[in-house]
Amino acid sequence: MENNNNKSTLFDAELIKRYSKPGPRYTSYPTAPMFSEAIGPNEFRNEIAETNNSTEPTDLSLYFHIPFCDTLCYFCACNMLITHDDNKKENYLRYLKKEIDMIAELTKSDRKVSQMHWGGGTPSYLPPSQIVSLGKYIRESFTFDDDAEVSVEIDPRGLTREHLEAFKEIGFNRISMGVQDFDPEVQEAINRIQPEDMTIQVVDWCRELGFKSINLDLIYGLPHQNVEKFRKTVRSVIDIKPDRIATFNYAHVPWMKKHQTIIKDEWLPSTDEKLKLLHLVIDEFTSAGYEFIGMDHFAFPEDEIVVAQNNGTLHRNFQGYSTKKGCDLIAMGITGISEVGDIYAQNVKTLDEYYEIIDNGELTTFKGYKLSHEDQLRKEIIMQLMCHFYLDKKSIGDAYNLSFDEHFSDALEAMEPMREDGLLEITEESITVLPVGRLLIRNITMAFDEYLTDKKEKKFSKTI
Repeated sequence: MENNNNKSTLFDAELIKRYSKPGPRYTSYPTAPMFSEAIGPNEFRNEIAETNNSTEPTDLSLYFHIPFCDTLCYFCACNMLITHDDNKKENYLRYLKKEIDMIAELTKSDRKVSQMHWGGGTPSYLPPSQIVSLGKYIRESFTFDDDAEVSVEIDPRGLTREHLEAFKEIGFNRISMGVQDFDPEVQEAINRIQPEDMTIQVVDWCRELGFKSINLDLIYGLPHQNVEKFRKTVRSVIDIKPDRIATFNYAHVPWMKKHQTIIKDEWLPSTDEKLKLLHLVIDEFTSAGYEFIGMDHFAFPEDEIVVAQNNGTLHRNFQGYSTKKGCDLIAMGITGISEVGDIYAQNVKTLDEYYEIIDNGELTTFKGYKLSHEDQLRKEIIMQLMCHFYLDKKSIGDAYNLSFDEHFSDALEAMEPMREDGLLEITEESITVLPVGRLLIRNITMAFDEYLTDKKEKKFSKTI
């Protein structure tokens, strides 16, 4: 695949304001609002069996959802539970191991795990003994590739070196941690007190212990943020020199996440101020040597994620960007979403449901989606554009035996105003996202989403 080698990104505030509207992040296609109860445990089990029996079964990517947190961050939109009871955590891990047993029995033992991720919630909120116990159980249940990418989300608050030693002992090689903002006023408003020296201490421990990659998360659009204050946080992060940085747009959706009502509307930066914050982030990080991957991610040029983008193997799944294209993703724990073969399968969302179903010896899938041939075609197009800002129309036409321009006449018509605005270039052979369009990639890919309606759009955050 030919790649768009123009890595620059141009910031046009007026275009961004004009195009900003709710839209999917496309960690899947079709997106989660299309899931239904037509997909359940039997369909998921059969799909795993079918992928096992393929001529060359793909590697596995495993996701484990650890939902527990110590405190509620008011900005959070994750599936999480507050608890201070280690026994509650232990009970959850006991059931998680039962689910591991079921999945391990269903997958062929020679299918290697090339990627594993623990998310939450806060996986590092588990005590070190529980971390080691779960990690060893997973390692005993599946066969891991020697160079597997093994990552975990951690919270520096309450973290000890022993926690990191536990993760290292069971093979984790990548760490991701939230910073959000170092400013004390912002931290107080979002109920996340995390001094800068605490983060630096954890980064130092990670480097001393030999973790291969460190990612820091920031959020722009939080209460009381402004350009002057956020610049200090951004430059502090640059001084720390993480391998990767993710800078997310805060989605204020109090009608969906009731605890966000604690954050008053008048505390939030205006639309113009948010755009200035985004502009600041792009300028500062790219000036410091990071490359803009897309959406909200930055990495150094030698990082695997940049290499994957350059050679055409970058991928997106429910964890965001991934360098392990082609893996079957199996998610375990409450709310986890799997992507196996032609099926998406989501687990139940409450502990009581999860425990009851596992006690009955059944898989915990409660809804999902089976992709049609047309879905696969559109998914390929959306993912190519999201990851590489380039699409070879002829290759798609040849692979799916169709005339691209005829099949996607409606999408090409929808993109014509974007072409006129300089967001992209469309030729007989290809679609290339231009520098001014890179920040609006979600808008561009929405043209190929045949399920998107005004009603469904309202379920998503704004594209920028």
